[in-house]
Amino acid sequence: MPAWFPIRFFFLLSCFVFLAGVGAPKLCAAERVQPVRVSSFSTILTELAREVGGDQVRVTGHVRPDTDPHDYEPTPGDLKVVGTADLVLVSARNLEGYVGRLERGVVDKRVLLAVGDRLKAARALDDPHWWHSIECMKEAAALVRDALAALRPEARPGFEQRAAAYRERLQSLQRWARTEVAKIPKDRRAFVTAHDAFGWLARENGLELIALEGFSGGGQPSSKKIAEIIGRIRQKKVRAIFPESLDNPKVLEQISRESGARVGGVLYADGLGTGSAATYEGMYRENVKALVEALK
Repeated sequence: MPAWFPIRFFFLLSCFVFLAGVGAPKLCAAERVQPVRVSSFSTILTELAREVGGDQVRVTGHVRPDTDPHDYEPTPGDLKVVGTADLVLVSARNLEGYVGRLERGVVDKRVLLAVGDRLKAARALDDPHWWHSIECMKEAAALVRDALAALRPEARPGFEQRAAAYRERLQSLQRWARTEVAKIPKDRRAFVTAHDAFGWLARENGLELIALEGFSGGGQPSSKKIAEIIGRIRQKKVRAIFPESLDNPKVLEQISRESGARVGGVLYADGLGTGSAATYEGMYRENVKALVEALK
């Protein structure tokens, strides 16, 4: 054996031990900050989780844009994802009829967060479409932030920073909406929609909503109900009625012909759409712009 062999052997061994020692903490850190697996049954909450979570979350959005959440039913594939999720998000306030099935699919019921049921601001109205309230959205961002931070305490600073930035954007959106709605004369602020989904938007912006159907929509209004709506339109001199992105506008077109109110732009009632309405801010802006354009 050459004389230099023991020296070279111990040198290489020392290098290996050093490198192993350097690499071990990095591996442990990576294990500690695995992304939170989020399973979301709301297009609004899917966006919110991604905005607040950043690269610390991996979000599966089960309900796609331009899908009616009232009629959606989880698939076996959805329930499989729920069973492995760290956090499951639903709108609740009785909007989804399948929450009980999701609860049975999770190992720990604390994993399921029914955001609407936890909103203090949402107690002012029974309307389950709470995301049309920017105040409710601010509170929802805080709830998602806290839920993520409870699962990954070491990532809390990032969650807090992103939630604060999102809140700033919501406040800017709120100021813009109030400026736009102020362009509508006060005696022209009543509007008609296919179903009762815009109570929050009307409440926060000084508008008056007249809805053809209830919170879930999807039915066929009776002749008596149509006649009642036409009477209210004439009485209040409502200038416009608005179809929704997921509804058949034929009934509204009939009401328009008989009442004299024009058919305004399409509104997004039950979640995000596509194109310019693919984000929360975009959806909200499209709704406000359609209302202002038709009513002012």
